[in-house]
Amino acid sequence: MGHMNISRRNFAAGLAGTFALGALGIAGCSGEDNADASGSGAASGTTYKIGVLQLTQHAALDAANEGFIAALDDSGISYDADQQNASNDQNACQTIAQTFANDGCDLILAIGTPAAQAVLGATTDIPVIGTAITDFAASGLVDSNDAPGGNLTGTSDMNPVADQMKLLEELVPDAKHVGLLFCTSESNSEIQVSMAEEELDAAGIGHERYTVSSSNEIQSVVEAMVGQVDAIYAPTDNTISAAMAQVASIANAAGVPTICGEVGEVEAGGLASVSINYYELGYSAGEMAVQILTEDADPAEMPIVTMSADECDLVYNQETADELGIDVSAIVEQGAEDVSA
Repeated sequence: MGHMNISRRNFAAGLAGTFALGALGIAGCSGEDNADASGSGAASGTTYKIGVLQLTQHAALDAANEGFIAALDDSGISYDADQQNASNDQNACQTIAQTFANDGCDLILAIGTPAAQAVLGATTDIPVIGTAITDFAASGLVDSNDAPGGNLTGTSDMNPVADQMKLLEELVPDAKHVGLLFCTSESNSEIQVSMAEEELDAAGIGHERYTVSSSNEIQSVVEAMVGQVDAIYAPTDNTISAAMAQVASIANAAGVPTICGEVGEVEAGGLASVSINYYELGYSAGEMAVQILTEDADPAEMPIVTMSADECDLVYNQETADELGIDVSAIVEQGAEDVSA
């Protein structure tokens, strides 16, 4: 997993300028302003136009983006990739998606569920790969995860929620009441929270949902919840992930540990996670894209790819553990990696 952390940070730094453009000055899928990267030795002589719509900037989505680009590079195809970031704005998602559709991209990568929903609203013809999406079918993106049926397929970041709840029990054994923190506009977050509730019910642990509709509400909601709960669970929610440093600052100061949906949230100050490897998730999405571009694979017939439990990473933040006074030696013995700065 070490390579993922290093490459993700390099990627985030290297493309920060591109992402900062957000929906401004959208170049479309071709032209000199593209984030241009080309593989070598493309037998067909074709340079593919690929639009990349990333919902927002945070470590998990950045890593998925980087993995996707790495797979394209490793395949040897020639391509122009137009990187666009919507800054967690649904209107920007729709504008970018429509621009990609109008420009006649050969393929579009949508990173995050709202990004994929916007792209599907813009085109039913251009092949679309989605990634960092928990449940494609439950979010209405495909007919079924086994047989998508349309122009979109991709890779799922369905979380090992049961393992994450066991981790919470192990690290916070006295927890009687858990706060579940997520954004109401993200359907995949509610799926994960429902799964967490089932696990907590089975363990006899109380729980309560704490929701925000935008990042502006995070501070007040977290400040309210830390006086009411013994621990917080934050799923792979894009709004929460992007503001995890703020969440962790408030929670840690109040002595309330946060069990997270993914490694980037732990790096930002959460306590621990059993995390999907988002670089590998994006790499698998890139491999699917190459099949579509070079082998005429049909997204309608390509099942959604889900990572197995043994491909997940057990991670913790030692600085956070020290601040909270929590003993993490048990998970260190299990091979957990410290991802604190």
